[in-house]
Amino acid sequence: MPTSGSVDRRGLLKIAGGSLAALGLTAAGCGSGSGSGSGGGDVTLRYAWWGSEDRAKRINRTIALFEEQHPKIKIKTDFQPYLDFWKKFNTQASGGNPPDVFQNAVGFLRKYDQKNVLLDLKQQVSAGNLSMDGFRAGLATFGEVDGKLLGVPVGSNSMAMVIDEKVYEKAGIAPKPGWTWDEFDAAMRKIRDTQGVAGDSGMYGVMYLYDLYLRQNGKAFFTADGLGFTEADLTQWWTKAHAGVKSGVYTDPKKIAQIKPKSAVAAELAAGEFTWDNFTVRYTAEGKSSYGLAPIPTTDGKKTGQYLGSLMLSGSRRTKHPKEVAQFINFMVHDPEVAKIMGYDRGVPTTTAQYEAFKPTDEVNQQIAAYEQQLVDTGVLEPITPHPAGADVAESAFLRIAEELALDKRSVDSAVKQFFTESKTALAS
Repeated sequence: MPTSGSVDRRGLLKIAGGSLAALGLTAAGCGSGSGSGSGGGDVTLRYAWWGSEDRAKRINRTIALFEEQHPKIKIKTDFQPYLDFWKKFNTQASGGNPPDVFQNAVGFLRKYDQKNVLLDLKQQVSAGNLSMDGFRAGLATFGEVDGKLLGVPVGSNSMAMVIDEKVYEKAGIAPKPGWTWDEFDAAMRKIRDTQGVAGDSGMYGVMYLYDLYLRQNGKAFFTADGLGFTEADLTQWWTKAHAGVKSGVYTDPKKIAQIKPKSAVAAELAAGEFTWDNFTVRYTAEGKSSYGLAPIPTTDGKKTGQYLGSLMLSGSRRTKHPKEVAQFINFMVHDPEVAKIMGYDRGVPTTTAQYEAFKPTDEVNQQIAAYEQQLVDTGVLEPITPHPAGADVAESAFLRIAEELALDKRSVDSAVKQFFTESKTALAS
């Protein structure tokens, strides 16, 4: 759920052909990170994250502010594109030398906790060095795993439909909260028939949308122990996706491949697509139309299965300065000036203090804020299901195999069998 600058995480994983699956982590050293800190001297913390140059500039401004207020703590920075970040992090963690504090995501929490990499921050909360008060919409517990606090959310997002507003208006379609999948399917056909464009860019590889669909039906993509759905479930989902392409309601994946990294919506190959709400800025930058956010279709007219996802900050269990790590994370998630600098680069600020400190003036970010507020106000948000160790490898496999299916390199049956074979191996290791 993550953001990754101008190219989203899903796109990066597709480009990489699932190279994250090759990242195995040998057992790291198991230092506890429970020391008291520097003992009064100067401390240097290593801080690493993934993202764009613009994100780096913003983060460096927040670091300068932190160092000004904490003159005895210096921050040494390192940032990489998404895949390069995890390759480097894997090497560092394997050698027992991960950064003191780093950007993280839910799919990696159990994996690195089981390998003794992550610092349990609950002790620092008890010591008063980190506050978990004032978080929006239940986000305070987002980084908790098996009773441990392994990550602190810095920005929230949720799945949405980004739509070309002009196409939808011409087609006479106005999606409302609670609309059903049957209504969505009818809208896709109407757009195809009246506007001469595919209604949607397609659903083969939108893993987090499939998760919502499963949650609407009492299941989930992941459970704490593994996959929460069957081969028959995935066969049904991918068969529908395949039929949608053949009928023209979803964009031909081969055409999408030709215009990458531009999105199908901005390239006018589709009237909409499912993605994280905070990626909406991308479409305005790439396309010529006006773009908005539409609600997730439902099975029963009520349950969307949605939750607020988040990038997080985590600490290293090997750090010699857990107190200072906690103080740094506390500053980054609570200080109002940080929100003014970061804006919605990592999603909507997770704490009330930061949410109220940054009020976007541009229409796109105002829509993102309004969309998430509507999710809170209507009470549709649910807790995220746990992600087991190996979830990152299973996600990578899903995206890669879905693309192979979309490009007619595999049949539906072959794709389903291959995904379950790879995922069961990853989740059992």
